[in-house]
Amino acid sequence: MQDEKGTEMLIKKLGSVKTVDWGNGLSRRFLLDSDDVGYSVTDTLVLAGTSSNLQYRDHVETCYCIAGRGQLVEEDGTSHTIEPGTMYSLNENDAHTLTASPSEDLRLVCVFVPPLRGNEIHDLGSEYSTY
Repeated sequence: MQDEKGTEMLIKKLGSVKTVDWGNGLSRRFLLDSDDVGYSVTDTLVLAGTSSNLQYRDHVETCYCIAGRGQLVEEDGTSHTIEPGTMYSLNENDAHTLTASPSEDLRLVCVFVPPLRGNEIHDLGSEYSTY
């Protein structure tokens, strides 16, 4: 389908997008760098009871929680409850720990700028995993 500028509109369904096991869950990558829109969009599942030390040195990430519950703890110890309807936005180099509730998976819609290439995974054995 073309938009009013004559370019192809992107339509993707969950079952057909690239899915990456990032270590403590799944990242379903709807938009990637190759889609040439300037950002990427993921549907990210964080498995119940997991905790991930994360840092994005090359990206700005914004996440919107659509299901589940969890905690986001900033590097300075500030803690935030993440639940449906909560959005958080991280700048480059914002180290944080994301922990999903022990009883339910956490599901986030995430936007990355610049966009992900698609094959990035976390190294959860390091102090803060980055890509």
